[in-house]
Amino acid sequence: MKVDILAIGVHPDDVELSCSGTLMKHIDLGKTVGILDLTEGELGTRGSVELRRKEAAAAAKIIGSLFRDNLGMADGFFKNDPEHQLQLIHKLRMYRPEIVLCNATSDRHPDHGRAAQLVSEACFYSGLRKIVTQADNAPQAAWRPRAVYHYTQDRQQKPDMVIDISPYMNRKLEAIKAYASQFFDPNSKEPVTPISTAQFLDFMKSRNATAGRDIEADFAETFLVERTIGVSNLFDLR
Repeated sequence: MKVDILAIGVHPDDVELSCSGTLMKHIDLGKTVGILDLTEGELGTRGSVELRRKEAAAAAKIIGSLFRDNLGMADGFFKNDPEHQLQLIHKLRMYRPEIVLCNATSDRHPDHGRAAQLVSEACFYSGLRKIVTQADNAPQAAWRPRAVYHYTQDRQQKPDMVIDISPYMNRKLEAIKAYASQFFDPNSKEPVTPISTAQFLDFMKSRNATAGRDIEADFAETFLVERTIGVSNLFDLR
């Protein structure tokens, strides 16, 4: 199944927190979207893998993603090495995205930066014909996405690109809240974490509002780029 955009997160909920508004917007523009999680977030303090799977599926439905896939890499212990790159190359050649969105290049959680490097390198190597991968007992065709964009996460970073998500902010929060085991639930008996307080959701909304202010929008999501961005003309810029 070919998609226009493949959003990759190292943990289920990374995509929802960081770029779900952008995905919803592009779905409404007629683009196709898929989500790929590298791990099942099994090291998370709250909840369980089984519950996280259900929450991730519910969140993907809210976003409107065509599918949600998971590579089952080891949370916290995956590496940017040939074995893991080949796993990801197989999926890239299967879904053939034009654009890949993935984790921040540097962040509080060490998995985020390592995943960003893994995804970026796999996207490049996926275009090399002499790297052979198989699907249904047949060689896969080489495929390289046109662009890789890194969504920002915990650490505030000066963005290279800002996308207006104003009409989608409420649905974004709905997708985040699908992870009831991870985020604020007044009835939860689980340990309190930095992301499980009511204040964290307020922070998320205010952060998107701050990003929007720079482009005169109510809410926006921010991205870092790996290469120079081209525009058709000066009036395409906000």
